[in-house]
Amino acid sequence: MRLPFPAPLPTRDAAKDAGGKPLGDLPDWDLSDLYRAPDAPELTRDLDWLETECAAFAADYEGKLAELSAADLLACITRYEIIDMKAGRVMSYAGLRYYQQTTNPERAKFMSDMQDRITTFTTPLVFFGLEFNRIPDDRYDALMAENADLARYKPVLDRMRAMKPYQLSDELEKFLHDTSVVGASAWNKLFDETIAGLAFDVDGESLGIESTLNLLTDQDRAKREAGARALAETFGARLPLFARVHNTLAKEKEITDRWRKLPTPQMSRHLANHVEPEVVEALRNAVVAAYPRLSHRYYALKAKWLGLDKLQVWDRNAPLPMEETRIVGWDEARRIVTEAYAGFDPKMAELAEPFFTDGWIDAGVKEGKAPGAFAHPTVSDVHPYVMLNYLGKPRDVMTLAHELGHGVHQRLAAGQGELLSSTPLTLAETASVFGEMLTFRKMLEGAKDDAARKVLLAGKVEDMINTVVRQIAFYDFECKLHEARRAGELTPDDINALWMSVQGESLGPVFEFMEGYETFWAYIPHFVHSPFYVYAYAFGDGLVNALYAVYEEGAPGFQEKYFDMLKAGGSKHHKALLAPFGLDATDPAFWDKGLGMIEGFIDQLEAMED
Repeated sequence: MRLPFPAPLPTRDAAKDAGGKPLGDLPDWDLSDLYRAPDAPELTRDLDWLETECAAFAADYEGKLAELSAADLLACITRYEIIDMKAGRVMSYAGLRYYQQTTNPERAKFMSDMQDRITTFTTPLVFFGLEFNRIPDDRYDALMAENADLARYKPVLDRMRAMKPYQLSDELEKFLHDTSVVGASAWNKLFDETIAGLAFDVDGESLGIESTLNLLTDQDRAKREAGARALAETFGARLPLFARVHNTLAKEKEITDRWRKLPTPQMSRHLANHVEPEVVEALRNAVVAAYPRLSHRYYALKAKWLGLDKLQVWDRNAPLPMEETRIVGWDEARRIVTEAYAGFDPKMAELAEPFFTDGWIDAGVKEGKAPGAFAHPTVSDVHPYVMLNYLGKPRDVMTLAHELGHGVHQRLAAGQGELLSSTPLTLAETASVFGEMLTFRKMLEGAKDDAARKVLLAGKVEDMINTVVRQIAFYDFECKLHEARRAGELTPDDINALWMSVQGESLGPVFEFMEGYETFWAYIPHFVHSPFYVYAYAFGDGLVNALYAVYEEGAPGFQEKYFDMLKAGGSKHHKALLAPFGLDATDPAFWDKGLGMIEGFIDQLEAMED
């Protein structure tokens, strides 16, 4: 089942700096739909209710689950779902306030205090999953067959029962639950606060991480190099701390996995995603085999456009020489994305509209704010919130389209209720990447000439390479890191070497790597917050590429099927969700179809060279 409070909020790279140019009125969050203030009486009321109800739930059901009738078990799960929703509301509020100002000690304390209290309150609930999983299969099947309302929860209950072979004793599970606040979550917070507080010296000017990363996309190659070297210098100075974070988290995971007898470090993620390990392996192998046809080939083209024999790491995301330096104001970005969504179906634009009008987006860059971008679903009886660091680059428009896609998906899935609305990560990127593709196609249609079209195509290819090739390289790095940590403590140099072992392979022979680039693993939040999360990006991109091809073919009723897929949330397996479109992710050829779209865009770019 879902944790009774949100998982760490993963971030996604966003463009970084507007160069001081006006962007318009950037919206801020209005969190009052969760709670009006940290001392709001509604918050106190919910905390008091949670403390009482968790204890009452345990008193009513612990030791009795196997004897419950189908109707009584349904009542039990309904109560559990309400607890889950109340706790999720509290932690969503605390987490979102914290991510607005991660360096604010009051907000950090409030989040820690809420996490401590929720953990304490929900410790009596640990029995539920353990005891439920001990119900014999024949009894479980009979209960599901007896009551249709109960059977509606079967997908999430099946995912919980998938952990049955790996669960520990009740006492150990309660111990792990209690110590979670001083384990991974504490190291996550240390990482977040360290990253948010870093200062990078660029030609005598002190910049934060967002503005420094932005320099890697500057038209001026000297500025790109200065940004890269500043990143390397600062990461290098804090490398022992980042190595300690990764060593500790990887060791904690190894201990927990060993006690649970999980066969691989990745298995817990596959189980959570409700995806078969062989499907992920097929995706990984297809992408690695395609490196020469995709990233190697594209970056060779880019070197030619830039007039370089070799690319340095600060050239990877460089703008093309023919690209116009342009800032996209907030109102224009909103119009572009809204029109792209409406062009697919007016309903999609309608679902996105409240994000702009009702305080559901926090868009501006602010001191202490978490880097990157995310969409957080909160709980099913409220609505999602989107965080951006919007500074007007064209890629920021794509980030807006991406996160709004998440938001639309989360709004539609909320109808499933708290336990079934949460979408496995493998499908959680579907609407976001689809929203990006709609926006890209809209911008491509409006391109004023071949040069503009070339820039857009190249930008899309780079985004797809970052989403597919780079994320699979990240996944391979994580696999190597966790495997190596099993043999003992890793020095910073050990981790650096693992990072570099995947960089040349994935980016290709046209690249040279500056001294210091070996430390760039240090700032990537996914490795810390959500181990092995990254393959979900590649999974989502490949899935959407195949899905979009069906849409372009004019398949009848596509929009209705698409909305039905999003509404399903976590209530169906990916195989069942893709079947109406004639797609099957368990077929290895499926991934080649998705990768073929990227290859086709590179074909178009090469044809423009003739």
